[in-house]
Amino acid sequence: MSEPPNQQNTVAARRFTIMNLVRIVSVFGVAGGIAIAREVVAAPYWIGVALAVAGVAAFFFGPAILAKRWKAADRGEK
Repeated sequence: MSEPPNQQNTVAARRFTIMNLVRIVSVFGVAGGIAIAREVVAAPYWIGVALAVAGVAAFFFGPAILAKRWKAADRGEK
């Protein structure tokens, strides 16, 4: 926490943007998986289901995992 306030704000804004991008990409993954599973896009059914499940998991757990890693890095842990 020895960083100047402006740098802290910049880091926080970058992290916030990354967390939102993870959520947006996850939503597109879910939509793509549903499109594949409903045969709108030509691909095997299991790929659509896997993509949709991975998208849901990333939407809910991705930002939390990122935040946990960033907090550990801020404390100097690995």
